[in-house]
Amino acid sequence: MTLPEKKSADEKKTGPENPESFRFTEQFRILLECGVRVHDELEAAAILILVNGPGDWGRLRSVVGQRRVIIASERLAYLSGAAEIGFSTVAVNLPTSSPYDRITEALLESVTEELLTRGQRVIALYGLFEPSSVDSLSVIRLSDHLARLTVRDLRELNTSIPIETVKLVINLAVEIGQEGREGKPVGAIFVVGDSRKVLSQTRPLGFDPVRGYSKHEKNLFDPRVREGVKEIAQLDGACIIAEDGTILAACRHIDCSASDIVLSKGLGARHWAAAAITRKTKAVAVCVSESSGTVRVFFNGECRFRIEPQMRRPLLWRESTRD
Repeated sequence: MTLPEKKSADEKKTGPENPESFRFTEQFRILLECGVRVHDELEAAAILILVNGPGDWGRLRSVVGQRRVIIASERLAYLSGAAEIGFSTVAVNLPTSSPYDRITEALLESVTEELLTRGQRVIALYGLFEPSSVDSLSVIRLSDHLARLTVRDLRELNTSIPIETVKLVINLAVEIGQEGREGKPVGAIFVVGDSRKVLSQTRPLGFDPVRGYSKHEKNLFDPRVREGVKEIAQLDGACIIAEDGTILAACRHIDCSASDIVLSKGLGARHWAAAAITRKTKAVAVCVSESSGTVRVFFNGECRFRIEPQMRRPLLWRESTRD
């Protein structure tokens, strides 16, 4: 649902506000009242509002009553005072991303903070067309998006790489996303399968930490090897993994063009490289975000799965078809 912008009587009297402020316009009031009605009809768990400036929290509370409200914003300063009114708050660190990505991040943060749980409905209010206003309303069923990663999900990749190997690498990536290294977040990229072609599309960055070891000493099915790889993950470059789980090379620069790749805003060079190598080969790439620990699985140039390791049990976020 989207409404055209319409200023309130108060706003007309005082003149336009700072574009960086969160305005309580007539449009927002109508959307909010509609969101309250939908919330009650569907027995939703909360109303989530993505704001881009400080708000009139008292006025907002007068409309929503005692219903649970979660205020999300990219800046902590914009959340100031909301908690004192009784609203929950979450920070969204994706300033250049699309509204969909920011809503997704806000929902995942809310689940992480145990403000929401799987299976609940949420009414989301956000700015889709005008960043400086709230113009859209969506009903989001978390059960449609949040789930455990299963073997059945991995089979949907329709790859010839053994599922056991893909699952092993994803589990390793999740552990890296959860633990980091020496208390610091760590980014990493693993490229699995189609090894000969992958190696031809990459080049060494310098020293290869796995060179000279026997095949047995480089197999990820050995727990000791997986622990060693967590150390290697701190180094730049990708780990190239054969279909049987053997690490063929590490610290490799992916030398593929990403000109025909389309990804969500906010993803870094590591994610573009993962998408590019899977477009050029039949490999699966597993990427760990250094900033958030999020694990993304790429195949055929697309992000197929997004896994949030920071929750008590890692959850798979199923992307919308519009993303």
